[in-house]
Amino acid sequence: MGFLDSILGGRKKLKTADADRLFAMATAQVTLETSLGMKSRGAAAIVFQQIASADFKQLLKDSEELITSAAGDTGTKLTQSDDEYGYRWMIFHDDDFEDLVTAVNTVASELQAGGYGDRVLAAAFAWQDSDGQPVDFIYNFKRGRFYPFVPKPGKQRDNEYELRLKAQIQNDLPIEPELDRWYPLWDAPLS
Repeated sequence: MGFLDSILGGRKKLKTADADRLFAMATAQVTLETSLGMKSRGAAAIVFQQIASADFKQLLKDSEELITSAAGDTGTKLTQSDDEYGYRWMIFHDDDFEDLVTAVNTVASELQAGGYGDRVLAAAFAWQDSDGQPVDFIYNFKRGRFYPFVPKPGKQRDNEYELRLKAQIQNDLPIEPELDRWYPLWDAPLS
């Protein structure tokens, strides 16, 4: 324990996004498509808590400009939405799945570099299985791990299917081992 740790009570620093872990989603694409018969829905999002400061607003503007300028090459489209809890969603649409992962990483990196990494909640990658069932893979930035989320009508979820997916994809993705941390992201604006 260092000097500052002893003064501050040994508090742990929050993890920052690990780009290698986040980019594991791009390599898991092969398994999802070929072994599991899934297909990307062409959307991904990053969700974070906003701060009413000029510095934070400038960071968001800079991130938007980065994505918009890259869109000429990649074709990634960006939309934004605020949910009922005050969180901002930056939603990316692109037929190239790797471009979606890169866009999420770009915004996460900008927020972390600006000192706002602790405000980033999660990323969501939209998939569907061969029956058309939506399946979202959620990346929890604070934990640096993924988990599957299979929503059903009436704010229900298919826990059995989520556990099957965990078993099938855990060699490709760093999966959150604590099931009570598999938080549902209801009504995520991924369509």
